[in-house]
Amino acid sequence: MTSGGPRNRSGPSLDPNSGRSDRRGLVFQALPSEGYAGPAPTFPLPLAEVYRWEFEDKHRFQVFDEDASTARRERESELWAWAWSTPQACAWADARWRWPAVAMWVRTSAICESSDGTAADKNSLHRFADQIGLTPAGLKENGWAVAVDQLKEKREDVAMEPPRSSSRDRLRVVSGDDA
Repeated sequence: MTSGGPRNRSGPSLDPNSGRSDRRGLVFQALPSEGYAGPAPTFPLPLAEVYRWEFEDKHRFQVFDEDASTARRERESELWAWAWSTPQACAWADARWRWPAVAMWVRTSAICESSDGTAADKNSLHRFADQIGLTPAGLKENGWAVAVDQLKEKREDVAMEPPRSSSRDRLRVVSGDDA
């Protein structure tokens, strides 16, 4: 068994604002906050077959449930479309080798939303989310950071400011008695 060497998530997490990171030249890839605007690729996994239990003469057996399988595929399609609208999808688009992991996150998410989801499925969901950068820790592990839309913040600040009054509105008449 080998010993030593770097391990995933061992030691302090990377901080792009630290002096050590500056010396090492660590720079996170900025992902656009508005998300990915390109088309989502075709979902790469085959139809997930969902089965239901039936009983006959005190014997229990599974039967393919076509309606549940179709419903699961529809939910996977919705999640796949959502995933490809996130900022992380900008990085996935250039790395086709990540698409199966994204698809497995989608499939596992759909399973976890159903009554079929187990604790192991939910643990896997979190691991897939880390791998594809859908968690803060996953973003750091992949060397990604979602860029802040500074113009959007300024537009919102301007919209929230009360309208300025003119100097004419601030003038008031002063009688000789007030002076």
